[in-house]
Amino acid sequence: MSAEPAAPTGGRHVLVLGGTTEARRLAEALARKTPYRVTTSLAGRVSAPVLPPGETRIGGFGGAEGLAGWISGHGVTHVVDATHPFAERMSFNAARARELTGVPLLALRRPGWTPGPGDDWTFADSLADAAAVLPSLGGRAFLTTGRMGLHVFAHLTGTWFLVRSVDPPAAPVPPCLEVLLARGPFGLAEERELLARHRIDVLVTKDSGGDATSPKLTAAREAGIPVLVVRRPPVPEHVPRAASVEAVLDWLHQGRGGPRHTLWAAPHPLG
Repeated sequence: MSAEPAAPTGGRHVLVLGGTTEARRLAEALARKTPYRVTTSLAGRVSAPVLPPGETRIGGFGGAEGLAGWISGHGVTHVVDATHPFAERMSFNAARARELTGVPLLALRRPGWTPGPGDDWTFADSLADAAAVLPSLGGRAFLTTGRMGLHVFAHLTGTWFLVRSVDPPAAPVPPCLEVLLARGPFGLAEERELLARHRIDVLVTKDSGGDATSPKLTAAREAGIPVLVVRRPPVPEHVPRAASVEAVLDWLHQGRGGPRHTLWAAPHPLG
């Protein structure tokens, strides 16, 4: 159930649009700082999420106008978009809410991945494009693009899929499917063992970026397994961005609605 906070009596109220490791780290950092009150908003796609410190709300806002209304009604002074890189709808809603309310917005965007020496990567622009390419790359796929998009691969009858998820996926799903219910992060030794045990010959993933889910990429490189990578969707380009929790804290500390410098790290090769 969402914890709907009352309007604040003073100080800074930071709304973190969450669902990522970085969002949790930011909430933890803000919870230790007395000038700040933090509310983390989660989409509610996981049945039993691990809640961050501070206040939380779970579920949608009702579009950009609903988000703007919540921001105004709860005395929010700063908004940080720390959603998943593929949660593009919320990012555009946040940008529009900034226009409607005038409340400062900063996007916390982890750098994406780029292939390094020894990697065999093929890129796709969407899940549908990945489904079209996949049969040419392998027949036993470790599909790590999330349970919400499994329906896109449901027509692939000649491919065996391994999916790892916190919650069971809903139909439609591929006919040859094994589901592992588990919550990450997962280490390199675990990923090596999983690929070998299930005889995986192709890894399918989104360009989520960050270190938490990168061990599977290292394990695939070591095993000589090709990787099919879905590129990130577009996000609002006019929203200032930060690449670290520290940069967000710097922005908030200044309290001017914009950072002295917005740190943005370019994608880097893994290895």
